[in-house]
Amino acid sequence: MSDQKDNQLLHLVFGGELTDLSDVHFKDLSDLDIVGIYPNYQSAHAAWKAKAQSSVDNAHMRYFIVHLHRLLNPEA
Repeated sequence: MSDQKDNQLLHLVFGGELTDLSDVHFKDLSDLDIVGIYPNYQSAHAAWKAKAQSSVDNAHMRYFIVHLHRLLNPEA
């Protein structure tokens, strides 16, 4: 169990439609797509890539990876 705790670096993947491609300002906050929370960067990146590729037809749609572990433990 301690190995799991040591290796758990949480990442959030989410996205939404931007109002302008030059800034990160979402068109509708109530319509954000929360893809999920992942235990490591590799799995978060795979989810991000799949969602980004599935929305390639909408130029204003963007997905992001947030390093939750950095927000939860900024000293580390």
